[in-house]
Parts: sequence; C-alpha cells; structure tokens
Amino acid sequence: VLLIASACAWLIAGRVLKPVGALTDTARSISQSDLTHRVNVRGAGEAADMARSFNAMLDRLEAVFRSQREFVRDANHELRDPLTIMRGHLELMSLDDDPAERQRTIKIVLDELDRIGRIVGDLQLLAEADQPGFLDLEWIDAELFSHELVSKATALDARRWELDRAAVGTFFADRHRLTEAVLNLAHNAVQHTDTEDTIAIGASLNEDVVRIWVRDTGSGVSVSDQEIIFNRFTRGTDAHRRYAGGGLGLALVKAIAEAHGGHVELESRLGEGSTFTMVVPKQANQGAAEWPES
Repeated sequence: VLLIASACAWLIAGRVLKPVGALTDTARSISQSDLTHRVNVRGAGEAADMARSFNAMLDRLEAVFRSQREFVRDANHELRDPLTIMRGHLELMSLDDDPAERQRTIKIVLDELDRIGRIVGDLQLLAEADQPGFLDLEWIDAELFSHELVSKATALDARRWELDRAAVGTFFADRHRLTEAVLNLAHNAVQHTDTEDTIAIGASLNEDVVRIWVRDTGSGVSVSDQEIIFNRFTRGTDAHRRYAGGGLGLALVKAIAEAHGGHVELESRLGEGSTFTMVVPKQANQGAAEWPES
C-alpha cells in the first residue's frame, strides 16, 4: 500500500509541477534578443496559473522591446536625411565669408532642426501608442467637440472649411488624442487641396461607435496608394510634388484610432477627393466610469 501510494503521489506531483519545470526551462532559454519562447500550459491549478501569468508577462516584455527596436530603426531611417543636410551646409558655411549666404545657411539648418523635433515627437507618440497610459479618457460632449475641431482646423490654411455634421450626445475617449488625429487628417487634406477646394469635418454618434471624418474635394488617393499610406514613412505616389513630409501623419491617426479600439476607413477617387473616417467605440474603456445621467 505504501509503495502504491508513493507511486501515485510521485505521478500526481510530477503532473502538478510540470508547468513549473517548463517555466524554468523557458526562463533559461530567454535572452534579450529572443523573447519568443512561451510555456506550453495544460490543465488547471496554481502552477498552471503561474505559467500563464509568466507567458502574459513575456508578452508585455516582448511588446516593449519590439516598440523600442522599431523606435530606434525608425529614428535612424528618418533622421539621417536632415542630419546630412545640416552637416553639408555647415561645412560649406565654414568656407563662405558672405554674411547673406551665412544667414541663408543658418535658416536652412534651423528649419531642419525643427523638422527633427517634429519627427522625434511623432516617433515618440507611435512608440507609446500601444503602452498603458497612452490614453487619458474622459466624457466628451460630441456636439461641442465637433465645432471645436472645425474651429481649430480653419487655422491650418485658407480653404472652404465646413461642418458636415455635429454629433449629439456624449462618448468616452481621449479628447486630445482624437483632436491630434483629426488635425493630422485636416493637415493632410490641406496638402492635397487648393484654396478653392472644400474641406469638411463631421461626426456622428450611435449606440456603439463614434464616427469622425474629414472630407475634401482635392486630388484624391489612388487605389494602389490606399493600401500603403497608413504605414510609417510611406507617402502617396505624387505626394513629394505637393509637399515635404516624413510620412508619419496617417500612421499616427491609425495608431490613435487603434489605441481606442477602433480603426480608420478611407473612401477616395482620383481627382474627386477623399474622406478619412475614424471609427472608435462609444466607450473606449468599458467599465472605466459610470455613464452620465441624460
């Protein structure tokens, strides 16, 4: 009886502690450059729960390291050009005694420094987009917010600005991030329109989602470009002819929408214009607050 009981206890203990052994082996196999290994968890119990928690921790760590690697790679890619421009002009300035030429060189260098500052800010936002605390959620009056967006966008440039529709009601989201995203869309619309073109902003609200759009009557986006323009450092085929930019604006819009649990839609025809629409849940963080009394 003692031998049988010992054998059963040994088998049970081995089965219960198997996730702990797998966890130990996985921990030993993890390095800073490889965080892909996970514990193969089966069954239930405290040991299995611990293994699942360990896997979840690895998922978070891998996301952080991946975000850091992407930030470094993107920074290296995008900062190389302005640094090269500044270095070249500064080297020429050391050989030029003309005060007017020196002032022109200084202006170019300062412009490039401003561009670097904007790039670094955009990259930082993209790096933080999938991290906890990125959103500062609050209740937003949709109608007031719609009018605020149009009022702020009109300062970008001279266009025929319109309010398509003002949503009525309240929703739970990050006011500043959404404003930043919509102004990025409005700035993008300005770059693809002329002074006689129309740019309209609108919003609608139903039981589930909030839709915020920017519509323009500009040059439009080709079908081939529609599949890629939301990627980092990607611009439309003819964009370089109209303006200079790093190709991060639409990537920021996409990141902000996805951080809310939503997405971005695009409808466009060449020569007729485009409509970019952010679709986000009416309550971005379920259970974070009580619904206000109507």
